[in-house]
Amino acid sequence: MAKKTKKIETPIDQRETFVSIQKSFADSDLSVAEKLKTLYVLQQADTAIDKIYQLRGELPMEVENLETEIAELNAKVARISELIEEYTKAVAENKNNIVDCDAQIEKYKSQLDNISNSREYDSLNKEIENQGLLRQIAEKNIYEYKERILDKKTELEVVKEKMAVRNDDLKAKQEELATIVEATSKEEEKLSKEREACAAKIDARTMSAYDRIRKSNNNHLAVVSVFNNDSCGGCFNTIAPQRLIDIAANKKMIICEYCGRILVNPDFE
Repeated sequence: MAKKTKKIETPIDQRETFVSIQKSFADSDLSVAEKLKTLYVLQQADTAIDKIYQLRGELPMEVENLETEIAELNAKVARISELIEEYTKAVAENKNNIVDCDAQIEKYKSQLDNISNSREYDSLNKEIENQGLLRQIAEKNIYEYKERILDKKTELEVVKEKMAVRNDDLKAKQEELATIVEATSKEEEKLSKEREACAAKIDARTMSAYDRIRKSNNNHLAVVSVFNNDSCGGCFNTIAPQRLIDIAANKKMIICEYCGRILVNPDFE
C-alpha cells in the first residue's frame, strides 16, 4: 500500500504578496471561484467597517489623548502636593530649630553669671553667637520655604483649572463618541461576524498577504473588481484583454501588474 505524502507547510513570509502565492492559491477545499468570491465579500465587509470608523473620525484618538493628558495632570498635581507637604514639614522643622536655638541662648546667657575666668566667658559668648547664626539660618529657610509653598500653590491652582477644562472636554468627546458607537454598533457587529466567517474560509498565507496589502494602501483595498470593463478598481490602470478573460473565468487568481491587488469578476458585485 502506497504511503500518503505528507504536505510540508512552509512558514508565512511577512513580505509575501498575492503574486508569490498565486500558484498555491488553488490548493484548497474551496474552488478558486468560491475563494475569490469569499475574498471579495471579506473586502466589502472590511470596507464597510472602515466607513464606520471614518464616521468616528479623530474622536477615539482625541479621547485617548485627553485621557493621557489628564493622567499626566493628575500625576503633576500629586507631585506638587508632595512638594508642598515637604516644604511645610521643613518650615515646621526650622521653627523647632529656632525654639532650640533660643533655649540654648538662654542657657548660655544664664551661665555667664557664674563664670570664673575670661576664657570661659569667651567660650560662652562664642556659643551664643553660633546659636544666633543658626537661628538666622532657620529664619532664612522658613522665609524661602514659605515662598516656595506660595509658588507651588499658585502652580497647583493653574494645573487644577487646566485639568477641570480637560475633564469637561473629555466628557463631551466621550458622549459624542458613545452616541456614534451606539448608532453603528449593530451594523459593526454584523459586519464583524461576516468578516470572521469569510476569514475562517481563507488560508493563513492568503489572509496574511491580504491584511498586509490592505495596510499598505491608503484606501485599504486588497481585492477589487474590474472598473469600467477594462481597468483595475484599485489603481485604475488598463488591464490587458487576455487578463480580462482570465478574470471573467474565475479559474485562477489574477493580480494587477501595477498595484499588486487581486482582481475579481465584476459579476461578484
